[in-house]
Amino acid sequence: MSCCKGNTCSASKSSRDLAINTSQSPQSLELQDIFSSGKTDTDKSESDEPSSSKIALGVSGMTCTGCLVKLERALMSIPEVSNVKASLLLSQATFDIQETDVLNERTISHIIAKKTGFTCAVIQHSGEELELILDPQVPDLGDKWPTGVIDIISIGQGRVSVLYKPRIVGARDLLSDRFFRNASLAPQSAPPKVASGRASTRKSLYLTILSAILTIPVLIFSYAPLPKHEILYGGISCGLATLVQTFIVGPFYLKASKALFSSRMIEMDLVVVLSTTVAYVYSVIAYSFLVSGKPLPTREFFETSTLLVTLIMVGRTVAEYARHKAIESISMESLQNPSAIIIEDDREREIDARLLQYNDTFKVLPEMSIVTDGVIQDGVTEVDESMVTGEVALIVKKPGMPIIAGSINHAGTITVKLTRLPSENTIKTISTMVDEAKSSKPNVQAIADRVAGYFVPGVLVTTAIVFVAWIAIGHYVRHQTSSTAVINAMTFAISTLIVSCPCAIGLAVPMVILIAGGVGARHGLIFKSPEAIEIGRKVSHVIFDKTGTLTQGRLSVVEKDYPQDVSCLETLSIILGLITNSNHPVSFAVAGYLKGQGIKPRSVTDITAIPGKGIEGIFSGTSICAGNPYWLGVEENPRVHKIISKKLTTFCVTMSGDLIAVFGLKDGLRSDAIETVNQLRKRNIEISLISGDNLPVVRELATSLGIPPQNTRSRCSPADKQDYVRSSLEAPNSVVLFCGDGTNDAVALAQASIGLHINEGTDVAQSAADAILMRPSLKGILTLVDLSNAFWRRIMFNFVWSFVYNVFAILLAAGAFPGNARIPPQYAGLGELVSVLPVIFVAAGLRLKKF
Repeated sequence: MSCCKGNTCSASKSSRDLAINTSQSPQSLELQDIFSSGKTDTDKSESDEPSSSKIALGVSGMTCTGCLVKLERALMSIPEVSNVKASLLLSQATFDIQETDVLNERTISHIIAKKTGFTCAVIQHSGEELELILDPQVPDLGDKWPTGVIDIISIGQGRVSVLYKPRIVGARDLLSDRFFRNASLAPQSAPPKVASGRASTRKSLYLTILSAILTIPVLIFSYAPLPKHEILYGGISCGLATLVQTFIVGPFYLKASKALFSSRMIEMDLVVVLSTTVAYVYSVIAYSFLVSGKPLPTREFFETSTLLVTLIMVGRTVAEYARHKAIESISMESLQNPSAIIIEDDREREIDARLLQYNDTFKVLPEMSIVTDGVIQDGVTEVDESMVTGEVALIVKKPGMPIIAGSINHAGTITVKLTRLPSENTIKTISTMVDEAKSSKPNVQAIADRVAGYFVPGVLVTTAIVFVAWIAIGHYVRHQTSSTAVINAMTFAISTLIVSCPCAIGLAVPMVILIAGGVGARHGLIFKSPEAIEIGRKVSHVIFDKTGTLTQGRLSVVEKDYPQDVSCLETLSIILGLITNSNHPVSFAVAGYLKGQGIKPRSVTDITAIPGKGIEGIFSGTSICAGNPYWLGVEENPRVHKIISKKLTTFCVTMSGDLIAVFGLKDGLRSDAIETVNQLRKRNIEISLISGDNLPVVRELATSLGIPPQNTRSRCSPADKQDYVRSSLEAPNSVVLFCGDGTNDAVALAQASIGLHINEGTDVAQSAADAILMRPSLKGILTLVDLSNAFWRRIMFNFVWSFVYNVFAILLAAGAFPGNARIPPQYAGLGELVSVLPVIFVAAGLRLKKF
């Protein structure tokens, strides 16, 4: 049995870095000048050396997959930028940047904004952020910033964003510093992804209202039975249409031209520009002929361009609002308590949660949400962790036990020692991991991206064909004049251009990933990789670790034997000194047993954990080892064999090669293990059990679960587990899910098609797994498979709907159906609304599904 902590061999990167809004405002240069030379000498020396940072960029103005591709290309065109991940739905991009004197966190947003035309704001992942409001009469604040301050950035409206190192200086300490004597804490801002969605929706709504106000008079002049004043009404309509074309369509011109000439891309904005401009320009020309006394056979139709623009804006606004509400509905950050009751000098006071700092102790009253992660110092209570882990049962918490942010305290009053600030606690960590999974692209997304990439050019070619075809039909079949045929063909071309919509294709996958990730989080299932959602439905083989996975991981010592004729207390003190800081379930249980016997640890040096085997150290120049009896070579010792034969987990200790202690431990089976294994078997999924424990223990557990001997492995090292997973993957069409508790499982978790880590603590970021179960329930495996199936069905529906809609809508707009059935150009703007809303609603419906 291994006694080492598995994440010592894990190469997984911590995801504890969290996003901070650090956008600059050109209106606030005066404030910025005040801080421009304020770095400490230490900070200046650090800044002289190039450093690599992980940056998140909040982006407003993206409306379709073309915008997303443009953003990705702009980022990847910068040599110092790598590992780019962008999300249309989250309105953000994450990437690594090698900072230089010119390219850094404060300039990257301006560079990308210039390249793309989007509104960008940097979200920094290093340090803490505190937004402050300064007194309008800001005096000279001195040459140097307080110790621990990384940067001070003006963000407009008298606000500054202070980035600092919380291990060096706390938030309250900053506010009490003389440097910030004229500052106060700014009101809490919404999370960047929510704030970006609200701002984008609000801007779109305002433009839609303005467009509608300008359009309504044009419609009245066009359709209402008013007195005949064609030139007057036409002049007013021309003026209003010009305003619409300038202020509403103007941004489309800018974005379309940047995409076409800078990024060499043809996107949906170009379609809007072409269709509305053609209708507007023709109407201006027709009105000019009317004024000159030579009216054209087909009069001006300003109502077409204005109503078309208004309906396009309505569609985009509704779609933007639906996407925004979908994101907001699954946000876990709403679980964060905004205030805390801290205890200072035996006095209590309530403060803003952003002002918490390390070494704080805070009080939690009954029915109060836990503000951040910590360890209970005083009091006994029951907490509801269901909002974070999905586990509905109340959990008893006592002094010394960890407690996680977002939990609800039920029974008693407790005092808690803070271990993580709100910006890095479990809620934030999970939220960041979920967002990273949503920003990643599964394989099926590549198909959608390729289709969307060819869609707009294909529509332009189709439009050209429709235009030429209707000119020919008008001239040769209907015997119309050339001008009439051209105008009629133009209306069909405009309808064909604008009714097509690649947005439904572009949203087909990311919208479902967004909702599926949120639904999984609500059920205590955190996806670190979207591939886990995509291929979970194909799982053909589930491999379980034993201790802490199929069993509860709460081992207890039930047998003990001390063979050597030495002082028992002395021996046990040395053993405890060796294992007292080990977190492996077996050694942790033995250490707990010895402490319960009143044993005090002796000092053991040079302690080393050996994965899959045990732990060793030096006591008074003598080697002492503890762990797996097979590693220690004592498995044939009668005392050891006696405990092994009882099918107990065996933990042995040797000193200078001589056996000095043997412990037999027993662990209980998880209550839902049998049901979960049976459900997996009903789905024709193969089950295996591998463990570092001895054969009798593993065989007994396998028999109780109905797992055949050929699918059982014992005495496995981490490398053995990896080899077993690798060999299982060699079967045809095999998709292997490895489920472990993270102890010595890192390589197996990484090797499997899907690595699933059962986590009962708060440190979820360090796992090498693709998905994490936040509650101690194996039914999460069934949830993963069922959620993946639901995910795939919705993606397929979205693809089919997008194809059917676009084929039918384009044919109808092109006049391909008999009986003069068509879509008038002024109503073609509803196309985006009709195509996108079903995709959003079908994805959002995943929230209602029971798992």
